[in-house]
Amino acid sequence: MVVRTSLRSASVLGMLGVLVWPASTAAVSEAPREPAPRPFGAACSVYIEGSRATAHCHNPYLDTDRVQLHVECERWWDVDADSTPVDLGPTGRATLSERCWKEIRSVWVSHLRR
Repeated sequence: MVVRTSLRSASVLGMLGVLVWPASTAAVSEAPREPAPRPFGAACSVYIEGSRATAHCHNPYLDTDRVQLHVECERWWDVDADSTPVDLGPTGRATLSERCWKEIRSVWVSHLRR
């Protein structure tokens, strides 16, 4: 008995073989993935009123965040100020404040994972 296959049926059979054929071992043995980093960092809102800066911070995450308010004064003779660092545990809240004698140039809050 002679079996004749057309070009079309041969290509369909070839595609089925590719789809059914098991994947190579290189693709199956991929390295384990690193776990995604845990979210970190207290959310802080900074307000400036004249020469005084205030930050209200809340830590919604599990890791303790050490927050500190930094104030840079506009005048060259005015001393820049850094607040005392505060450790915020999970669900912790803190209010930080500092001031200049005259105008404030910039204000920011630093974060450190503890």
